[in-house]
Amino acid sequence: MIVKSETLTARGRRTRAALLQAGREAFEQHGYDAVRIDDVCARAGVSHGTFYTYFDSKETLFGEVAGAAVGEMFAASVVGPAAPDDPYARVEAANQLYLRAWAANSRLLRMLEHIATGDDRFRGLLLELREVFVRRGAEGLRRLQEQGLADPDLDPRLTAIMLGGMVEHFAHVWLDLGERADERTAVDHLTRLWARAIGLTRPSTSEPDPPLTRTSTSEPDPPLTRTSASEPDPQPNEPDPQPKGTSASEPEPPFVRPADGGGGCMSGSGGKEDR
Repeated sequence: MIVKSETLTARGRRTRAALLQAGREAFEQHGYDAVRIDDVCARAGVSHGTFYTYFDSKETLFGEVAGAAVGEMFAASVVGPAAPDDPYARVEAANQLYLRAWAANSRLLRMLEHIATGDDRFRGLLLELREVFVRRGAEGLRRLQEQGLADPDLDPRLTAIMLGGMVEHFAHVWLDLGERADERTAVDHLTRLWARAIGLTRPSTSEPDPPLTRTSTSEPDPPLTRTSASEPDPQPNEPDPQPKGTSASEPEPPFVRPADGGGGCMSGSGGKEDR
């Protein structure tokens, strides 16, 4: 019988979190198809039977791990009240935060996309997770339109999907496939393209924008790297397992007031009112 998370004891919550963290590490290191439930149990230091107290299958475990990763990206990409009030600056901040959040979670997100192509269950999960970010970006654009700062003829939802896809695909090409660019140039180009597409004007400065050109390959590699899942395995049969590092427990993505825009389909910026 699967024990519901809301009825777990403190020890049970720790065990469940340890399984989620162990699952995330195993999926990131070996890929979805190669991971066995016994591998996850060994990493978490629990018995095979204990796994089924909390999850009914590897698929269920992966779904929760992927959902937690998206929740982390959602929270990490919110532009808080400390950012400037200027919409352009907030879009820029959102793009920077998104690239950094992607670096920490891209392996799992690409894995989910791959599995979703042949599995209706995971396709539905992927669309459900994306919808949170698309809705936030669309409502952020709608707000800019109401303020007279963005092209009123643009469809907010389609625009959020298209521009978010641009940022997301660049993050993949840059951080996963190794396109050479420094973070400052990458964020600047993404922000200028996003702003021009919606008709958002950059605040006047004493110097004109430099032309959009390809970054020289002589520049150093980007400082962002995808996180590694190469931590040593825990010793088996440890009592009362504790999750290692950042817990991959299943936080639901928090809903915040819509953003000013920016970021990928798995991202958005926090509006001024986000507290």
